[in-house]
Amino acid sequence: MNTRQMHIDPYERNWMIFSAVMLVLFAAAVSVAAFGMGIEVPAPEQRVDPRTVATDPNSPWSNPGLREVSPGKYDAYILARAVPQWEFLPKELTIPAGSSVSFYVTSPDVQHGFKIQNTNANFMVIPGQVSKLTIRFDEPGTYDFICTEYCGSGHGIMYGTITVTP
Repeated sequence: MNTRQMHIDPYERNWMIFSAVMLVLFAAAVSVAAFGMGIEVPAPEQRVDPRTVATDPNSPWSNPGLREVSPGKYDAYILARAVPQWEFLPKELTIPAGSSVSFYVTSPDVQHGFKIQNTNANFMVIPGQVSKLTIRFDEPGTYDFICTEYCGSGHGIMYGTITVTP
């Protein structure tokens, strides 16, 4: 009787085991982040006309800023733009500690990024699309927000601040 045994090199077997373990660990990390820590991927909230979003009187981005919708809950409408100068409008927001803020961010010109330092808020800002993310600010202090996508020669000066008061 002729039997052939399959032989796997020990180094190859070890690499296969290592790869399988890494895949399981990555899947576990994503699951813990998504379900256990509440990390979510921002999705487009709505579409807008990038040519008129900043000038349409019915658009909240014609007068961007912070609006209280109920006690402790705010909507922040932020416009990221490269023309006429690289900036976020408004550049400064002030909220009380313990507040929940829904950020609605769009751009009339080019792609930008929006990251709030020392939080998990970080998303793309695409012309014609409104990106939305809600975050709760429990700790008083100053939180800077910056552009994380290269948007032109003034990219480095695109920043703003959120002041959380006690």
